[in-house]
Amino acid sequence: MHNNGALPPEQGAGGTMGGIGVDHAFLALERELAVFLRRARAASGELAREVHPELESAAYGLLMRLEDAGPQRATDLAGFVGVGKATMSRQLRALEGLGLVTRTPDPADGRAFLMELTEEGRSRFRAVRVARRARYARRLAAWERDEVAELARLLHRLNAEQEAEDPGQAARAAQESGDSGPAARAAQE
Repeated sequence: MHNNGALPPEQGAGGTMGGIGVDHAFLALERELAVFLRRARAASGELAREVHPELESAAYGLLMRLEDAGPQRATDLAGFVGVGKATMSRQLRALEGLGLVTRTPDPADGRAFLMELTEEGRSRFRAVRVARRARYARRLAAWERDEVAELARLLHRLNAEQEAEDPGQAARAAQESGDSGPAARAAQE
């Protein structure tokens, strides 16, 4: 249960938990991230269903990536989200079947395809994204603007450090997919 910053009852004095010597700040961080991630997973499912009732929650992130970055190869999408070729192919086929994405020939390589949002996919995604941003604005209405900016800055830093800690994640996903293109090589460097 979320306790608004109070120390969990199982923590003893001096920053220990059960005599193990765990830092209060890291315990609080772990607890808050777990609550945040649980809520984010639930929200992702809701957002996906708002885009289309048959859309899997994991596919919402693919729509976001395509909206933000434009057309992408399937292998690049797989590397970005950290999944293998088979998983990405299945998700993209489902999105195509729902009429949310389409594949077009890659002008840089006639053997490859780029995945991009259809007009229907873009329209549905943008409507849900606008509604989601409005929910964030309502939830954070009592926060100072600099607090929101600081939260965004710290989350960005956490994400960047996580990526730097495991730079091979994209390369492993690309390698699993058999891709040896420029994106896979760059991810391996």
